[in-house]
Order: sequence, then structure tokens, then C-alpha cells
Amino acid sequence: MSNNDTPRGPVDSSRVPRYAGPATFARLPRLDEVGRADVAVVGVPFDSGVSYRPGARFGGNAIREASRLLRPYNPAQDASPFALAQVADAGDIAVNPFDIHEAVETVEAAADDLLAGGARLMTLGGDHTIALPLLRAVARKHGPVALLHFDAHLDTWDTYFGAEYTHGTPFRRAVEEGILDTSALSHVGTRGPLYGKRDLTDDEKMGFGIVTSADVMRRGVDEVADQLRGRVGDRPLYVSVDIDCLDPAHAPGTGTPEAGGMTSRELLEILRGLAPCNLVSADVVEVAPAYDHAEITSVAASHTAYELTTLMSRRIAEDRSQ
Repeated sequence: MSNNDTPRGPVDSSRVPRYAGPATFARLPRLDEVGRADVAVVGVPFDSGVSYRPGARFGGNAIREASRLLRPYNPAQDASPFALAQVADAGDIAVNPFDIHEAVETVEAAADDLLAGGARLMTLGGDHTIALPLLRAVARKHGPVALLHFDAHLDTWDTYFGAEYTHGTPFRRAVEEGILDTSALSHVGTRGPLYGKRDLTDDEKMGFGIVTSADVMRRGVDEVADQLRGRVGDRPLYVSVDIDCLDPAHAPGTGTPEAGGMTSRELLEILRGLAPCNLVSADVVEVAPAYDHAEITSVAASHTAYELTTLMSRRIAEDRSQ
């Protein structure tokens, strides 16, 4: 398949009911069916780095199931993402659940392979440990990247029980390894108790700005999106979304819920406000369906991934038209 070929889109839901057939993301073709992809949706069923409730290893497939109701035209962005670029489901990266170091290496190598094929990554986790190997691979291709990190938590702690690779440490490791552009880092949606004030001072020293969930509520999504765009500019951008950035009312199915979070509407509107940015890859992590109700969390995550995919597809189409 060449770059000029018409992308193959989702299964026609007027012919095949949404609840029938394999649950690829948004009912899109598998990567092996199209040969190459501009955006590869890939799952990482891994949750051995969690510090509280496990279960995010089942998140990717829960998001895929919830994505059956997604449709090919995105009116909020006035775009048909699956017509602008070839988006395909690349399946799951099979990682060792008993060895975190080996799992991190496996994710990194698989991400390298997908990126080398020309794809941008839309990764479905899995716990937040996987963000580190994904960022390593993306930075190898683009250089140090800007990061917008949507999360209730900072995830810049040093270690847990002496372990340096956990879902609470990926962005400290990423700063230490020089794979992030420290002039363009921000957390969005943070809230809740911390171990101490040093958590915030250490985080600030690493270069992170913070937009709390209360800031989003008081200032509004347009102002927040404008601030984030200004911070990122046109740098290569990676967006990492921990679904617990949402309030438990909007995302109960997650491992470390915190009261007082954003609404799903606020998250989606902020992401839509990033349209001018150069989004090179993204992830949605920490969906733990065992704690979900009526797919509330999975639906929110599938729409989050849809908006991120739309942003990437639009940028790909714009770059090709120049």
C-alpha cells in the first residue's frame, strides 16, 4: 500500500451490526490486512507496575469493545480521521507479566518496529509503566519530545519499594534519560493528597508545569487548551492520558481513583483544542474494566483515543498536502 492509496476504513455498520465481528479499535482493519499504517492502534496488556488495584492488563480490549460505537466522521473536529490517513489495529504487544525490565524492553522494541514502518502510535494500556518505553522509541525518532500528561497523579516519583520502573515513575525516568523536552512539559488534571510538598518541588525542578483539575474547572477548557498550545508550540508532542484524570463518576474503572477530577467533556474539549499541535504519538492507559460499570470508563477511553487519532490523522493529511 502506497501513501497515495485510499485508506481502508471501518466495517460498514449499515451492513454488519456493531456488536458482530472481531473487536478491533473502531472496527478498523488489522495492520496485517492493510500492510502499513499511518496510525497504528496497539494494545499493551500489562499491569505489573501498579501500586494499588490491578486489572489494567484487560484495558486495551475493553477499550476496543467500547469503540464499536465510534463512527467515521468526527463533527467536533470536522474531520473523517479514517479517510485522511490509514489507521489500523496492530493488535497487542505480548509482554512478560513477571519481569518488568523485560516487559519494558519488549514494549520499546515493538514500538521501534511500528515507528520504523512510518506509523504514529495510539497505544491502549495497560498501566502507566508503559509510557517510558514508548517515549524512548518516539524520542529515538523525533528527538526529545514535548509531553502533555493527563493524570490525577504526577508519576514523577523516584521508586516504589526500591523499584525504579512502576506506573508512578515513568516521567522521572524519562527526564533523567533526556528523552523529554523539559521546556514543554505539563501535567493536566492532577489532584489529591501527596506524600509531601517535596513531590511538587521535585516535579517543578524537572520542568513540569501543572494544571490541576480545579484549574480546569475555574479557568475553563478554552483557556487551558490555549495555555497548553503555547507551551508546546510546534515541537513534536506526545500525549499520555491516564484515564484517572477523570473523576470517578466518569471513570470508575481504574486502579487509583481520586475524587474531584475532570469530566469526560472537559478532557475531550481540551484534546480538541490541541489541533494545531504536532502530535506524533499518544497513549490511553489505566483502564481497569473489573471496576467499571456499564462500560463508563471504557467508553470515555475509546472516545479519548478517537480524538487523539483524529488529531494525528489531520496532521498527517496536512503534512502531505504541503
